[in-house]
Amino acid sequence: MNTTMPYATQTLQPMGWLSRAEAWLDRKGKGAWIALIILGFIFVWPVGLALLGYMIWSKRMFTKSCRNRAMTRHGFSVMQSSGNSAFDNYKSETLRRLEEEQLSFEAFLQRLREAKDKAEFDDFMADRARAASAPRAGDADDTSTRAEV
Repeated sequence: MNTTMPYATQTLQPMGWLSRAEAWLDRKGKGAWIALIILGFIFVWPVGLALLGYMIWSKRMFTKSCRNRAMTRHGFSVMQSSGNSAFDNYKSETLRRLEEEQLSFEAFLQRLREAKDKAEFDDFMADRARAASAPRAGDADDTSTRAEV
């Protein structure tokens, strides 16, 4: 009987309601944390003070984003080895392929934007050329009145 747990199940632990709430706030960003602190101060000031202390202690208050920390908490890191070399090879190949697809899609979007800009500019120049070559209504009246005088 095998009593060792696979590596993946060792790092995954069930999250309690407090951990789920923390993860939800991290996904929403620093603004959600600040709003919760303000509401804590308004309704029950010790709760607001405790939240502020937690934000400072966990260094969430002074970092750029709470989202980066949420991705590596509880062992969920993209670059972390799973212990299974076949899966790790598959994961790295899939990530490489996705990066290539992303780059080609971004290049496609850039070409699409350039084509749209060129079409809009060509339309503008064609409208401008038509406006310049079309006789103006005021100019035709001026030439007829000058000829009569």
